[in-house]
Amino acid sequence: MQISTCSTHEIFHGSKLTKIKLVLKRIFLLFILLVFFNGLPATVAGQQVRKVVIDAGHGGHDPGARGKNSSEKDIALAIALKAGKLIEDNLKDVEVIYTRKTDVFVELFRRARIANEARADLFISIHCNANPSTSPYGAETYVMGLHRSNANLAVAQTENAAILLEDDYHVQYEGFDPTSPEGYIFFSMLQNAFMDQSLNLASSIQHHMRTGININDRGVKQAGFLVLYKTTMPSVLVETGFISNLKEEKILNSADGQQRYAEAIYRAVKDYKQSVERYLVAGKAPKVQSPLPEAEISNPIIENEPETVTGEVISFKVQFMTSGKEINTASKQYKDIENIGYYKHQGMFKYTAGDLATETEALKLRKAMVKRGFSDAFVVAFRNGNRIPLEEARLLSKP
Repeated sequence: MQISTCSTHEIFHGSKLTKIKLVLKRIFLLFILLVFFNGLPATVAGQQVRKVVIDAGHGGHDPGARGKNSSEKDIALAIALKAGKLIEDNLKDVEVIYTRKTDVFVELFRRARIANEARADLFISIHCNANPSTSPYGAETYVMGLHRSNANLAVAQTENAAILLEDDYHVQYEGFDPTSPEGYIFFSMLQNAFMDQSLNLASSIQHHMRTGININDRGVKQAGFLVLYKTTMPSVLVETGFISNLKEEKILNSADGQQRYAEAIYRAVKDYKQSVERYLVAGKAPKVQSPLPEAEISNPIIENEPETVTGEVISFKVQFMTSGKEINTASKQYKDIENIGYYKHQGMFKYTAGDLATETEALKLRKAMVKRGFSDAFVVAFRNGNRIPLEEARLLSKP
């Protein structure tokens, strides 16, 4: 009987080839997904928001992060149910679909499937942040994309580790290893499917958490979350306060704190719905819902009326920073940035670079801004100086 042998180098080489094949397979699947996405009725300007999926993270035998006195799964569920009820009570034409309403375990792929099969218009996944240290504090909202820092990767790895509790996770996620940084290369190509709409929703959630809860705004970020990557609609993952921070855990555990987080999510959904439906043909737009009575709102917020957009001057810029106050753009840090400026949205100063005629030029500028250290920079579009969705700008820019 002849026994074949192979060297350690050959074993390593074979393992490397296997990984390369997996990446190539995922890229091929991505191509199919993008073709599929292009044929879907995405939630863009002029469409209606009729179905919203609220996803309470973790559940059942997956507790998520643990605080001193609580588990992430319980807090996420409490906020999810409260947010869903606010939407149901105040946006009568919107159906709320929950991925779970009790303490049960739901696989990550099944959460996305629930949203896709319902042909939902929005997907919102609710979680609590956590850190080995008790010092970090604040809230952040993620959209699907490539992590641009080790911190973003760490958050995604923590949430994605839930798949290790699933049966046949190697099959469901095509061999994806949530603990391996290399596995996240695949996500770098998925960030643009519904990026603009997801960013708008995420920014609104951050705004309302900051003003309604008075919590530290950690910003809108990108990372490769498995629960988001298979959804076929604008999707966000909300990391509420840090359960590992004693002060924030106390807020997260309180009925008042949970209600305020729920209100922030509800208000953001309402803002998003109004922003995309304002372009509907006159006479067909649904009635604008009345705001919640003051007695039912913990911290009433004055909301801006949507601006009327007219004209045909389309421009593309690169948004690279958001600040709660005006900054000195003449300082050394911002020297030589092309056409630096800002626009105000929901009380925040949003700084941009460039003023370009095409999205292609803006994408080149974005790469340059990332190299300068503005790792979360992204392209935004304007019509006569007013921010509009990228999809609308692309349509208006066609000859």
